[in-house]
Amino acid sequence: MLYEVEQKHRLENLADFEQKLQQREIPLGPVQHQMDSYFNHPSREFAQTDEAFRIRQVGELNFVTYKGPKVDQVTKTRQELEMPLTPGAAAAADFTRLLVALGFTPAGTVCKTRRAFSIPRAGHAVVGCIDEILDVGIFVELELTVDQGELDNARQIIASLADELELGSGERRSYLEIFLNG
Repeated sequence: MLYEVEQKHRLENLADFEQKLQQREIPLGPVQHQMDSYFNHPSREFAQTDEAFRIRQVGELNFVTYKGPKVDQVTKTRQELEMPLTPGAAAAADFTRLLVALGFTPAGTVCKTRRAFSIPRAGHAVVGCIDEILDVGIFVELELTVDQGELDNARQIIASLADELELGSGERRSYLEIFLNG
């Protein structure tokens, strides 16, 4: 079973962070526009169970994602299952109608601009993103996807890299939680 080990940090100075990446010769990927539509389960409250279920649209691409409860108190380590859907806005709308027909209710939508990067560390490629969240702010995410037996090592790798990049304290709330609750 794969787990996503993620640490998110609010970014106060985007230019300084981009300069740190340039100094380390870490290129930023192209700009992606993502729209994440979140849903509540018909028989349990995801805000209480610490789960998430969404449809992500990236241009014409669509994905459905389930994120299980967080498994530690510092990072956003959790099981993640993601599958592609048929491309196109009509397919995302059709899947939304299916979810609503099954009793799921819309919980909120998060729109973001994302630029990804990758940093090799201890035999892994740490995936990073600069996320500009509409009406919320700018964040940096650092993430590794690992098996359960590698969780502690992945947490240490990400914490060490966050310290090296001087990112400050982490934010465990999801973008949806920050958007809805401030």
